[in-house]
Amino acid sequence: MEAPVGFLVVSLLLSCFATTCYGVTFSSLQRTLEVTASPTQDQVLKAGDANITVTWGLNRTIQAGTDSAYKTVKVKLCYAPISQKDRSWRKTVDEMKKDKTCLVKIVAKPYTASNNSFTWTVERDIPTGTYFVRAYAFNAHDEEVAFGQTTNDKKETNLFKIQAITGRHASLDIASVCFSAFSIVALAGFFYMEKSKGKASQQK
Repeated sequence: MEAPVGFLVVSLLLSCFATTCYGVTFSSLQRTLEVTASPTQDQVLKAGDANITVTWGLNRTIQAGTDSAYKTVKVKLCYAPISQKDRSWRKTVDEMKKDKTCLVKIVAKPYTASNNSFTWTVERDIPTGTYFVRAYAFNAHDEEVAFGQTTNDKKETNLFKIQAITGRHASLDIASVCFSAFSIVALAGFFYMEKSKGKASQQK
């Protein structure tokens, strides 16, 4: 028995509506990219100083042609679960537009299947935490279609730490010392001038 045309149209519209409203989900993405990063397990990197070298490409076990829709790749720094606990602003959500696991972009480049590498200096404002690296492949519509990451599915392996910058920067300390020295010299000059004026008045 053929389904009524009206039913098919309604089903199609509902399907399109759901896709448009909900958007791309992480669970729908294929893990086709092989991603590695230079930090070792539990290595501590200093923000504003340390470098991370990331390499990525299509997993060699993936069937040829799987990446035909890949146009760009965006590599991101991502929070490990331990650094997401009790922090809703870092919460993992299946819907990609709402997901906050990977908030820091390392680099974005046109997609190529192999020989991709980039060295990134950890930015000064990166907070203390435990991290991993993930790469997303995007299609021509700038939608995520695949991914790869340096850790396992449970995000338990190959995690590294970043130590945030604490206290004042050296340049601020230097500026503070210079300002203090200038203030002392200016104050001494002021007292000297006042004393000289006093002597001149007495001589008159």
